[in-house]
Amino acid sequence: MTNPSIHIRRRGFMLVISSPSGAGKTTVSRKLLAQETDLEMSVSVTTRPARPGEEDGKDYYFIDEGAFQGMVKSGLLLEHALVYGHHYATPKASIEKKLNQGIDILFDIDWQGTQQMKEISTGDIVSIFILPPSSQALEERLRSRGQDSEEIVHARMKKAADEISHWSEYDYIIINNQVDETVEQVSSILHAERLKRRRRVGLAEFVNFLRGEN
Repeated sequence: MTNPSIHIRRRGFMLVISSPSGAGKTTVSRKLLAQETDLEMSVSVTTRPARPGEEDGKDYYFIDEGAFQGMVKSGLLLEHALVYGHHYATPKASIEKKLNQGIDILFDIDWQGTQQMKEISTGDIVSIFILPPSSQALEERLRSRGQDSEEIVHARMKKAADEISHWSEYDYIIINNQVDETVEQVSSILHAERLKRRRRVGLAEFVNFLRGEN
């Protein structure tokens, strides 16, 4: 008899990482994807035109307004938002397919998108909120990027205060003092969540093997 412990089937989950702008979630996500297997970034649908170098199905699924509204009405989206005049959303079908294959999906979304997803798929979501070590550190990070005007920096700091107020709605809270340490903590959460009994759908088969049952 073949030992089924060689590969115990597992259902994937959705790993949501949120933070105020400048707190480090994009850097953390990029490093996590580079070091972890069976982890992929969510690919959203959007109504905005593709930018030079972007590929349909890789960077985004590019659709028109009519198709988007049709997906909303048919309940085909996990979450959606209007950003600078264009719609962005997470399609259910492609995510469900990956989860059934044992692949975890990483999401870089805000607290509103997280709440929308929890209303639909609570059992498949693990949420992490990344906090800056201080307001001063957050402001310094925003300024160091050199991308925003003084007005935009102030606007982002004001928005950050509102975003941080939703920290208690998340499963895990990490203070991003040092990026590599934060990545290690997120990785620990990822591996622990993968071992949860409800996700390891092949455990019953393995237990029956241990008990000598067919």
